[in-house]
Formats: sequence, structure tokens, C-alpha cells
Amino acid sequence: MTTVTVLHPGSMGAAVAAQAVAAGHEVLWVPDGRSEATRERALQAGAVAVDSLAVALDRSSVVLSVCPPQAAEDVAMEVAGHDFSGVYVDANAINPQRMKQIAGAVCPGSVVLDGAIFGPPPGGQRTARLYLAGDQQAVGVVEGLFKDTHLEPRRASGDIGSASALKMAFASYQKAARTLAGVAHALAATHGVGAELTAEAATMASNILSDPEYLPSVAARAWRWAPEMEDIAETLRAADLPTEIADATVAVLTRWEQDKDRYDLSVAATLAHLRGRGLASS
Repeated sequence: MTTVTVLHPGSMGAAVAAQAVAAGHEVLWVPDGRSEATRERALQAGAVAVDSLAVALDRSSVVLSVCPPQAAEDVAMEVAGHDFSGVYVDANAINPQRMKQIAGAVCPGSVVLDGAIFGPPPGGQRTARLYLAGDQQAVGVVEGLFKDTHLEPRRASGDIGSASALKMAFASYQKAARTLAGVAHALAATHGVGAELTAEAATMASNILSDPEYLPSVAARAWRWAPEMEDIAETLRAADLPTEIADATVAVLTRWEQDKDRYDLSVAATLAHLRGRGLASS
């Protein structure tokens, strides 16, 4: 049995804690300053309340930070203020630069892992993945915590920052796409064509993010798509809807202007041009 501290059991943190408890481990949490809802989640997860963070850290060999992303540094600094010599896993949705800063801030003697959770809070029929980057022996310790549970640990390529980068890449699409869907439906509703938009959307491919091989065709058509997005921005403006997403899309598409009608471009060259770089082979 491994003793783990979870900071703090929100909806995701409590679900993660419950998986560790189900695997036979002791999970601690610190109720000081936490809400009644948090207390109830921790109770349901099977976590054990302790009097202070100092007590929790003294008893634990692993700390899991699963908190709102804006609080990641504060939680890390709380741990840094104690003599913790175990494995500290930051599993928050933060950028790689912040993750590296946190790795440097946590007290010497601890081993920091970069973590990123994908999927819904695990439990019941729901599964999630925990990507981990950093010291491989420490990764193995965390893998053991969740063996045969609904939270599947996976090793991310690269060192500290790579798991966070993966999360940022995925979330950049996932959250922006859902936000854009809201704008699209609001525009359609303004003009009374919401039902038609929904019907057309049902015919769309669902593998946009999972199939990057189509991206060269996007770059090849960027010269035509950019002016169309400018018209879309005007349509949004007339409907009193935000135009920033359309304006930003125009800015991105202009990076592919050099690729007009180059449908044979490689994916690697396409992505390099998006980063503002050329490739000798392109």
C-alpha cells in the first residue's frame, strides 16, 4: 500500500482519489479551508482527512496536485514549504513553461512529474488517461498506484513539459472547437437557420483532429479561405457576435499563403510553415 495526498479533491481530484483507494492505497486530504462540497466528495472517494498539510506530507510518498489551473503554483509552493521527499505529480492543465517553473520551485529532495489528465472523471463506465513525463522510476511508482483502475497511466514522450504540451495541444482544439460551435449556432439562430445548420453539421467528418494527413489540403486552400473568413467576420459583426475567432483564423491562414494549390506538400512542411519556418525539402 502506498500513501498518497490529493490536493485537492474537486470533481476530477476526487475521482482520481477514488481510483487510488479502489486499488488498495491510502489517500489523504486536507480539509482546512475547503468547502462542504469538497468534504462530501472526499468522503465519497474514501479519502482520509488529516489535520494539516504537514501531517499529510509526512505520511505520504506521492502527492497529486489536481486543482484549478490558476492555483497550480500556489499548491506547489505550499508543498515546497515543507520537507517533502517523495514524488510530486502536477496533473493540472497548465502550459509547459509553468510546469517547468513548478518543477524548479518544489523543494529539493522531491521528484516532480509532469502530468496531464485526458477524459472525464474516471469511475463507473468512464475511463481517463494520465500522461506522465519526467523521472522514469517515479513514473513507475505512479503507474503502480492506478494499476487495473479506470485511470490509465501513459508515458509521454519527452521530459518535464511534454505532458503539459500534449494537454495544451489537445485542449486548444477541444475547447476552441466547442466555443466556435457556440458562435456558429448563435449566428445561425440570428438568421433563423439553426435547424439547417444542425442538419448540415450531422454530415461532417468527426476525425478532424485524429487525421492530420488532410492538413496540406487546408494549406493549399488557405488563399481562398482567408477572404471567406473575412466575410464571416463581417457577418458576425452585423449580428453583434464576437469576431475574434474569425479574425484569428484569417491571421493563421495567411501563414500558409506560400502554399497555394500545393496539395502534394508534406504534413511536416505544412506544420513548419504554420510555425513560420520553411523546410528545405518543402
